[in-house]
Parts: sequence; C-alpha cells; structure tokens
Amino acid sequence: MLPTATSIAQQNGVDPRRWHRPLMIMVTAMAALAVVAAGGLIVDGRQILGESVWLKPFKFAVSFVLYGATLAWLLSRLDPLRRIAGRIGWWCGTAFAVTGIIDVAFVAIQAARGTFSHFNSDPERFNRIGQQVFQWGVIGLFLANLVLVIVLLIQRAGSRAINTAMIFGLPLAAAGMVVAFALAGGGHRYQVTDAYGHPVELGAAHTVGAAPGGPGLPLVGWSTTAGDLRVPHFFGMHVIHLLLALVLVLVIASSRYPWLRPERIRTVLITVAGIWCTGIFLLLAAQAAIGQSVIMIDPRITGAGCALTALSAVAVGLAVVHARRTAAAPRPPETSAAGTIESVRATVDS
Repeated sequence: MLPTATSIAQQNGVDPRRWHRPLMIMVTAMAALAVVAAGGLIVDGRQILGESVWLKPFKFAVSFVLYGATLAWLLSRLDPLRRIAGRIGWWCGTAFAVTGIIDVAFVAIQAARGTFSHFNSDPERFNRIGQQVFQWGVIGLFLANLVLVIVLLIQRAGSRAINTAMIFGLPLAAAGMVVAFALAGGGHRYQVTDAYGHPVELGAAHTVGAAPGGPGLPLVGWSTTAGDLRVPHFFGMHVIHLLLALVLVLVIASSRYPWLRPERIRTVLITVAGIWCTGIFLLLAAQAAIGQSVIMIDPRITGAGCALTALSAVAVGLAVVHARRTAAAPRPPETSAAGTIESVRATVDS
C-alpha cells in the first residue's frame, strides 16, 4: 500500500495537539504579531533608515513562527521513556518560548514608539532597561537552543533522513545565533535619527564596511552596498526548515517513484543538501565579514559557491542513477519457508 499524505503526516508526528505547548503558544503569539506588523507595513508610513518601522517586527515574528513550530514538532518526537531528556527538552523549550516572547515584544514596542530596538544607546529609562533585558534574552535564547540541539541530536527522534536533517540543520541554527552576537560586536558608534527625526546613537550595526542605512534588498533590507551579517544569520537559522521540507517532499514523492522508497537514498540526498547548506553558510559569513554585499559577484566567493553547487549536483545525480538502477535490478525469487524445508529434506534424502 502506497503512503498517503495523511499517513505520512501521522507517521512523522504531524499532530500539533501533541507538540510542545509553550512553544506553540509562542508561535500563536508571533503569528498574531505578524498580522499586526503586516498591517503596519501598509497603513503606517513611519520609517527608520529608509525602512518601515514595522518591517523588523514582521521579520522577527515570521522567523519565530517557523523556528518555534519546528522545535515544538521535534520535541514531540522525543522518546517518552527517556524522562530526563524529555524534561530537559520541555524546560528548555519553555525557556526559549518565554524569552522569545519577551525579546520580540520589545522589538514590537520599539517599532510602535518609532525608534530602534537593536544597538540603541539612548539613555531614556525604558530603552535602557529594555536593552538590558533584550541583550540577556538573546543569550538566553542561544543557551536554550544549544541545549535543545544537543538533546535532539542525542535522542535522534526520527527516521534516518530526519536525523540527518537535524545533524546539519540544528548546529547551523546555533551558528546562525552566534552570528547574532557578532552583530553587536562592532565597537563603532553611529549617529542616526528615529522615525520622528530625533537623534539616536547606535552602538553597533548590521553592516560591515558601511554605516547603518543605505540601499537594501526589498522586504529583507539586506545591504546592497556592503557586507551584512543578517544574511548568514537568516540562512543559518532556517536551514533546518529547508532540509525538513526536503525530507517531506522526498517521502511524498516516494509514493510515485519507487526508487525513492528506500530510506537510504533519501538519507543520501539530505546529506548532500546538508553539506551544500553548510558550505553556503560559511561562504555567506565570509562574504559579510569582508564587507561584500550578498549580491556582489566575487571570483573567490562566487567561484567557490558555483563549485560547491556543481559538486553537489554531481553527487545528487550519481545517487539518483544508483538508486534507479538498484530499483530496476531483478530480484531473486522469494522462496517460502515450507518450500525451503522441503528442498532441504529432498537434498538430505538423496
């Protein structure tokens, strides 16, 4: 019997009622904030550094919806018989949810006030206290996520393909969070203005090789003239979603293509994708660190990316050819147990 979408979902634990509840509460809150921020993008004309004040809350909300839902699902797959790991996972997931709500709430409040949430050195009382809470919250998010990564990797809560996706995706998410610490480590001071034209001093910037602001890509706002650490940060945080989505696509496609049904070929394809994502993350981080925009064509960075992509494509091609040949190869006829016993008896009698 071929797998259906419903059976695939049931086999992979896709039942939100069983997912980590505090994380799902956070996801619900973030989804609501995303709707509010989307409305703000449309009706609120205030801008900071050429961007809508609501762009950052919108991006944060969408990001936390995706990552929080992924963690909630993965935690639901932990072995219930291993109580210590389950408790650690539950409490770290809860800490991640609470800290995430507090941090993103500060981002949204600052947007509503028309000022900066990140690197804001304004001595005004609310901002000063909020900055302290926000900075400690980032550390809390990183530590909670790091423990969750370790627990999930040790437990291996899933099929070989899902475990492979976690082996690559979760450490890259942690690495993406490390980039967030680099965002605050510039040591430079920048004089800018808020949405009302009031002067604000920023203690750091997302960009490398240029002051905050300037032209950026639509929606995401990544700099088109300088290096931008938000690029590897974003990519690292969401590789896990790309790999898990690929796992789901391969499982669904296996109902139509018999050569995809063995777990081994799906695991190989996820491994190749994970290696490619790891290489691209490192290249994006290097590109941002040397002050190059993500849209800039550089012989070293672009050449390495093209070479990595070409090698990955060759690996995928070889894996697919081997899987198709294996599926098409004739199998030896199966012999029943009774027939085997009779054959043995006949041989002995003779």
